[in-house]
Amino acid sequence: MKIGSVEFQNHIFLAPMAGITDYAFRKLCKEQGAGLTYTEMISAKALCYKDRKTFEIAKIYPDEVPTAVQIFGSEPYYMAKAAEFLCEQGPCLIDINMGCPAPKIVKNGEGCALMKDLSLAGKIIAETVKASKVPVTVKIRKGWDENSVNAVEMAKTAEENGASAVTIHGRTRDMYYSGHADWEIIARVKESVSIPVIGNGDIKTAKDVMEIKKITGCDGVMIGRAALGNPWIFSWIGDEAVTDPPAIDPYRKYEMILRHMDLMLKIKGEVQTVNEMRKHIAWYLKGFKYAAKIRDSIFKIDDLEGVKKELERIFAKGGLEDA
Repeated sequence: MKIGSVEFQNHIFLAPMAGITDYAFRKLCKEQGAGLTYTEMISAKALCYKDRKTFEIAKIYPDEVPTAVQIFGSEPYYMAKAAEFLCEQGPCLIDINMGCPAPKIVKNGEGCALMKDLSLAGKIIAETVKASKVPVTVKIRKGWDENSVNAVEMAKTAEENGASAVTIHGRTRDMYYSGHADWEIIARVKESVSIPVIGNGDIKTAKDVMEIKKITGCDGVMIGRAALGNPWIFSWIGDEAVTDPPAIDPYRKYEMILRHMDLMLKIKGEVQTVNEMRKHIAWYLKGFKYAAKIRDSIFKIDDLEGVKKELERIFAKGGLEDA
């Protein structure tokens, strides 16, 4: 798949997710076959004001590329300046978030709120494109609500202002992540623009990939929540021969958790690694017989060595049954 001048190994991408798609998780998904990964969304204004934490989130490492950086904001000037700076960090794309439904984002006129102001959205895209040395893409939703479904108009605005691709999540803002994604709106967007369209929402299996491509004609797909605790999804989800998600051996999960922790530790230190790995471990353990009990025991431990010892005990022969 190609976006602008950038060609990717495949069309199965990892979605940007706040608090999740840090370097460690991006690298694991890349190793399993993700064609492209994205940073967590980054505040353009915070970056321009040289916020230290924002700088850390924006950092891209040589062993994880290709990686796209996603930015959000409602002021064209700051979005352009952020893109200008970020291009020096080595992203293959700059993605503009115009689909985030979070209240703290939309109350500032950012994220999905921009779908209510196509004129401003167009200015933001145009200024970002002008400032960027790499292709600029836009991520949107179906619309603000069912009474204002305007993904087609938004995609056309993106294309007219220089965007090289558009990703559409088939839910409205007021749905958040509930209900079912509307793939038909993705088909309508695909028919309305000539730039690549990436489909997002409710893609969990290889069958889903085949179905969404058949229904929408989309050029690529983006996997979000289905990858939580399951970076292996990228090793098989594009394979039409895989009818059902393969079972992952518990010991492989144990090894992946340890690797995930070690990658995170290199960047974030012990305290942050212990705190952030709790949610990831819970996702890795989903489906295990005693998952809730195991999760509770892990959440009470404050040091990395203690977490590793508890995991070793849990994953020892018979440990998952006796936990």
